[in-house]
Amino acid sequence: MKRSWARWARAVAVGTVGLSLVAACSGKSTTGGSGSDGTVTLKISFWGDFGLTELKTKYEAEHPNVRIQLNSGEYNAQHEDLQKKLVAGNGAADIAAIDEGFMVQFRSQSDKFVNLLDKGAADYESKYLPWKWKQSLSADGKTQIGLGTDVGGLAMCYRTDLFKAAGLPTDRDQVSALWPTWDKFIEVGQQYTGKTKKKFIDAGTNLFNPILGQQQVGFYDEQEQLQMEQGPKVAFDYTVKAIQAGLSANLVSFQADWDKGFTSGAFAVLACPAWMLGHIKDTAPGTQGKWDIAAVPGGGGNWGGSFLTIPKQGKHVDEAYKLLEWLVQPAQQIEIFKQVGNLPSQPALYSDPAIAEFKNPFFNNAPVGQIFPKMAQGLTPQYLGKKNGPTRVEVEDVIRRVENKTLKPEAAWPEAVKAAEKAQKS
Repeated sequence: MKRSWARWARAVAVGTVGLSLVAACSGKSTTGGSGSDGTVTLKISFWGDFGLTELKTKYEAEHPNVRIQLNSGEYNAQHEDLQKKLVAGNGAADIAAIDEGFMVQFRSQSDKFVNLLDKGAADYESKYLPWKWKQSLSADGKTQIGLGTDVGGLAMCYRTDLFKAAGLPTDRDQVSALWPTWDKFIEVGQQYTGKTKKKFIDAGTNLFNPILGQQQVGFYDEQEQLQMEQGPKVAFDYTVKAIQAGLSANLVSFQADWDKGFTSGAFAVLACPAWMLGHIKDTAPGTQGKWDIAAVPGGGGNWGGSFLTIPKQGKHVDEAYKLLEWLVQPAQQIEIFKQVGNLPSQPALYSDPAIAEFKNPFFNNAPVGQIFPKMAQGLTPQYLGKKNGPTRVEVEDVIRRVENKTLKPEAAWPEAVKAAEKAQKS
């Protein structure tokens, strides 16, 4: 997720959840590097805001011998840093978050991660969406390197006050009806910019990714062959069309100007996977009630969703697994959804009233407990190849060059293909 991406607050007692995740931790405790008083420090690396601040406090209170060190960084940089440290053989965090877009890359290096099946994680397989469990499972099915935290699911978040000022409807059902297709979405964007002289979307890259996520084939097929002329071409063409129409504010996700844009009205709408809700709430608290959630053009799709892994080089493997396991328990997962928006990867939770009946007050009481689970259960995710992450980064750079007017639109696609081929060979 850059995906992101919020404060998971107090844990709740979930007596109504018919899902029991039994903690299973086996193996000899490894406490090398513990403090002189016997405390163990566990480092967690992630990007954006996984909502760990308050959970850290709660876990430390329940486990006085544990201290948690949070390391939040930029999305791409965190994955690149993890790769470097795996190659070096030292320096990785005790728990490392990995996004689905990079999972195949790291899954193919399963020997560098703790096999969670050896820790009892097989008990969790039936709890997860089948495709989510398989995403972090080695090809031979013998090594599970991660437990899923959330799934993306797609919708569109929009500013009702800005839509009203542009003479557009504000009701979520009426807004959804405006854009059954991406062509219609661009037309609505042109109406908005023509009326307000302001930009409609935040960034071309944040149009490219959700459109790509709706295609049957992404950057790679299951034989790891680059497939630029399929889904990527469709997504790229729509993105360039939107840029040429003057819709993009040309902002870079998770940078200061992008964050300011949520409050300043620099854009009116953006693709909104479930994990984006928490970022908007944290970044623009003064806009509560001004946002709402509509359907995504072109139907469903998925963008993002993360996993927690334990690099084998860590000194506190058993303690790290206990923490990881605690983070994916129903009580934490439900409260995460309510506070942050991250949709759990465990479908039994979707029918729990705490999720099913939840309406998000920040987003004009949008029925998020119905919107995002419905999308997640209907997903048939793409195969994301070993080089998916680096390839996406290279193609996004080309899109930004078009936005910055340093690359002509007509020359952009050949450049994107070259960039993807470079990433494939790297």
